Amino acid sequence: MPIWLNTYFCIKTNRLETTTIIIIIAIIVIAGALAIMLRKKNTEVDPVRGTDNYSRQLQLQAYERLALLVDRIALPNLIQRTNQPGLSAKDMQLLLTRIIREEFDYNISQQIYVSADAWKAVKNLKEQNQLAINQLANALPPNATAMDLNKIIIDFLMHDKKGSLHEIVGEVLSFEAKRIM
Repeated sequence: MPIWLNTYFCIKTNRLETTTIIIIIAIIVIAGALAIMLRKKNTEVDPVRGTDNYSRQLQLQAYERLALLVDRIALPNLIQRTNQPGLSAKDMQLLLTRIIREEFDYNISQQIYVSADAWKAVKNLKEQNQLAINQLANALPPNATAMDLNKIIIDFLMHDKKGSLHEIVGEVLSFEAKRIM
């Protein structure tokens, strides 16, 4: 093969390789631009609220989880779910306070997504419920049963405004979640 023909094929081959490389680079640049545009669309900042869609979704999920927590540690619901007639009042006291603590600890990470006031309300509910359980259990005689403790807790809930604290905390969470939507 003459040298000029060999040179022609090398130049043509290099042109093909160069063209292929340029096409690949163009495809990568276009794909990158599309990815950036899609990402920007999904995280556009809401001018009214100053948050992006992803952050708002995380906040709403946190409020949902805390609303569920409030419902789960509400004393009437807790008693209904854990009613064990064969236990002593002391054992029931320990069971109720342990469940409240575990439920709260399981959801503790949600505090970073909600307002300080909302988190404080949930924390106060937890502490108020544990305090009520402990004080009411300590007022019972040593031989009291779980049914005795449950009855005195229900009586407390019916006659004391602190007994409906779970409803107030639920309303706070609902109000703040609606503000985000």
